[in-house]
Formats: sequence, structure tokens, C-alpha cells
Amino acid sequence: MLNSLEIRDVLIIDRLDLAFQPGLNVLTGETGAGKSILLDALGFVLGWRGRADIVRQGAAQGEVTAVFDLSPGHAARAVLEAAGIEAEDELILRRVNTADGRKTAWVNDRRVSGEVLRDLSDVLVELHGQHDDRGLLNPRGHRALLDQFGGLELGGLRAAWTARRVAEAALAEAEARIAAIRSEEEWLRHAVGELDKLNPEAGEEARLDAERRLMQGAARIREDIARAHAVLSQGAEPSIQDATRWLGAVSDKAEGRLDAPLAALERAMVELQEAQSGVEACLQALDFNPSALEACEERLFAIRALARKHGVLPDDLGPHADRLRARLETLDMGERGLIKLRQAVKDAAADYAARAGAMTAARLAAAARLDAAMAAELAPLKMERAVFRSVVTEAAPGPEGVDEVTFTVATNPGAPAGPLNKIASGGELSRFLLALKVCLTGGTPGLTMIFDEIDRGVGGATADAVGRRLAALASGAQVLVVTHSPQVAALGGHHWRVEKRVTDGLTLSTVVGLSPEERVEEIARMLAGDVISDAARAAARALLGP
Repeated sequence: MLNSLEIRDVLIIDRLDLAFQPGLNVLTGETGAGKSILLDALGFVLGWRGRADIVRQGAAQGEVTAVFDLSPGHAARAVLEAAGIEAEDELILRRVNTADGRKTAWVNDRRVSGEVLRDLSDVLVELHGQHDDRGLLNPRGHRALLDQFGGLELGGLRAAWTARRVAEAALAEAEARIAAIRSEEEWLRHAVGELDKLNPEAGEEARLDAERRLMQGAARIREDIARAHAVLSQGAEPSIQDATRWLGAVSDKAEGRLDAPLAALERAMVELQEAQSGVEACLQALDFNPSALEACEERLFAIRALARKHGVLPDDLGPHADRLRARLETLDMGERGLIKLRQAVKDAAADYAARAGAMTAARLAAAARLDAAMAAELAPLKMERAVFRSVVTEAAPGPEGVDEVTFTVATNPGAPAGPLNKIASGGELSRFLLALKVCLTGGTPGLTMIFDEIDRGVGGATADAVGRRLAALASGAQVLVVTHSPQVAALGGHHWRVEKRVTDGLTLSTVVGLSPEERVEEIARMLAGDVISDAARAAARALLGP
């Protein structure tokens, strides 16, 4: 419930403090007195998009504060929790607009964005203005309104739609990928066959290059190595052996002077033998068939040519072949994968269709209930012969189902039905919208309902019927009504008059609460105009009742 509204320097209001009450609150006043300014100010603090130039002329900034009472289960508590704001029994919204256009907002002294204000607005206030900004006249919003009335949960249907779209996208992607591979299938099979036939190994190119260089140089160095091998094998070893034998025979008589030479000769024999073995091994390595060089060069050149052809390093030919082979396997196994993906699409489509069908049935049931509720609401509004229908027709599939919903009316028996804004007259439209508001928001606890001139275009008994329906609606809620109808104003539980005055050359608007006698005068003015007669006062007292 809206507990209070404080306005500072907004449009033609300098300072205004209003304390609203439960039940039916009516605001009246002369045309142009500033009744719509109150709604502009309330809309500003609730984050609604409205007038940009709201700061009163000459003021540095405009400020609006709204205080709401929150019941324990109020939907605003969930919005506050999502915004990271601790919920209390009292909710204070404050918003400031500086003269240069900067806007700043707070919720319970926590700075917030306009989006948080609008989220709170959705669960705090329901407004019907002269232009129906909540979309009752816009068929695009009728489905959401019917879903709201029916309490329909769309989470499962939306999830099914997403699953269907994901499955379809996966299938399309797989089909495109396989089609792309299939277009190069012949080249892939040739390339993989070529790579498999050569079967290059990592490091093989470097090894073949070294072998090739060795074999190319072998012919030039083998003759000198063989000559050295012959000298080592036939010359030095017998001489060292003879010297070792002779010195060993007399070493015991040389008093140790030959020990070192003998040890050196032994080491020389060992080194000589190692040298002979190494030279002999080199000769064997250089002893190759000329065809081996040709084979080495042929494979080396083949590896390098294949690497250039595929644009990779020689050592990457193996992994490259694996990648090409994997693409072929994708193609070969793709059809089996496509079968699974197609089945997934079929299953997702079936699940979506089942959920959409169930939603259609639920909407048809909700439409029947709404039509019955509207019939019950229209009768007290002197429109018992009018027919309201929620028409559910087929629409393109989407996240919210396969239904399109349109609210239609026929104002008289036998008259053709059509959209609200094209069939109903001004007075009829107001009553249809009031009935719709009652049906669509009557079950929302803690919601403040605001009606801006909902009674326009009606008078007499019809205006009285509208006022009585508003009063009945306000019996369990808070309703604020801006009205020019004395019949509606007389039924209010709390009455404020919006006044305009000129002070020091400045036009200012204010709101005053009316006493019982002041109410008589105000309603008499609404009945008679500028000159209030005793008859008008008597009529006002009659409207107000005992």
C-alpha cells in the first residue's frame, strides 16, 4: 500500500506531503489544477519513463519520496532480495532529478538503477491512465495478460522451446559440417592415402638428411681412412709389444725407473686398439651400396615435397594425417551421428508440441474463466448486454507457445465483435478497461491501483455504477482515483482536492484533504460549476449519503 508521497520542486509543486489511506482515495479539482502532476511525480519515483523537464523552474533539483507498507508475503520482497537489498516492513523510494537532467534513485537508502525501480513498480502499483500505458488496448500484450490471469507458468514451455532450438541448431551445424567435408571427400581420401603410404615419422627428415650428407661425403674420405687403418693395423702394435717385452724383462733390475714407461706403453696399446676399432667402424659405416644413397634421397625429397604440399613442417605430417583422417571418420560416421541428432530434434519437437498443446488448453480454460469474470464485472457497470471474449487463435511457434490471444467485445446483442479500441465508445471503453483491471489485478495482494479519469465519457447512473465498482474493489485494497465525476468522488473513503494558486507571480499546485463539509462544497462545484447553489449542495449531500 502507498503510505505517503512527498514532492519537492516538481513542475508547479514546490512542497507537498500526502498521506494516503487504505480503501478508495479520490482526487478532484479544476481542469489544469495539476492532478496529472501527482501521477507524473509518482511515475518519476517509480522509474516510469515520462516527462524529462520535471524540475520546478528556478529550483536546483526536484525530489520525490514514496513510502509503501509491505506485507510479509509481498512480491516486492523478492525484487528487493534479487537486488541485494534487505526487505523491511516499510519500503522507501526516493529519486532526485537535477536541473541539468541527472537522475539518482535510492531504495531504503541504497542507491539503485531505474531498472530496479521499474521492477518494484510492477508489483507495487497498477496504473490505468488516459492512454492505457499498461497495454490493455494493445493485442500484443493480451496473451501475457491472460497468462497472468490464469496463473500460467511458462518456464517449462520456454525451456522446451530452447531445447528444440538447440537441437535444431546442432543438427543444422552437423549437416553443414558434413556437407563441407563431403565436398572435399575425394581430396581427403587421396591425401590420407598418400600420407599413409609414405607414413613419415617425427624426426625422420632430419635423420635422412644427416645420412644423405654422410653418404655424399663417404667416397671422398674413405680412402684416407682405409690407409690410416692399414698403418694402425700393421705398424705400431708389434713395435710396442716388442718394447714392452724387452723392458719388462729388465725392469726389476732398474730399481723402478722403468715402471712409468711400461705403464705408458700399456696405455698406448689400449688407446691404439680403441683407435683401430673406431677407424674400422667408420670404414664399415662408409661402406654402402650406391643405391642406398638414391633411396635415402628419394624418401627425403618425398617427405619434404609432401610437407610443402600440405603447408606443414615435415615433422607435423603425422599429426596432419591424423587430422585429415579424423575428418574422414566424421564423414564416415556422420550419418550415424545425424540419425541421433535428427532423433533429438524429433524428441525435442514432440516435447515442445506436448507442452504447447497443454498451454493452449490451459489458455482456453483461462479464457473461459476470464470471459465469465468479465460478464460478472460488466453487469454492475450497466453493460450487462455487452459480450467480452478472449479469442485464442493459432500463431507461429515461439517460446510462449503457439497461441495468439485477442480481447474482443460486442457492445450489443447481434453486433459484430471486434477489438476493444475499435468497437467500444469512450464511455464503454472506460468501463471495459475498469472491468479488465478488476479481473486482472484483483487477485494481486498489496497492489495499489490507480485510475486516472477511468470515468471519462460516462455520467449519471453509469458513473454511479463505476464509482460503486471502484468502492467495492477498494474494500480489500488501496485504490487511487483521479476523477471529474461527482458520483465517483462521493463514494470515496478519502477525498483530496488539487488546487492551483498564484504566489508572488508563480503558479503553484497543492493538494488538500477535505473535511466532510469541504467535500460537500467540492462535489457541489463538480455538479454546478463555478456558481454553487443550495440545490447543488443538497444534491452533493444526497450523493454523499448519511
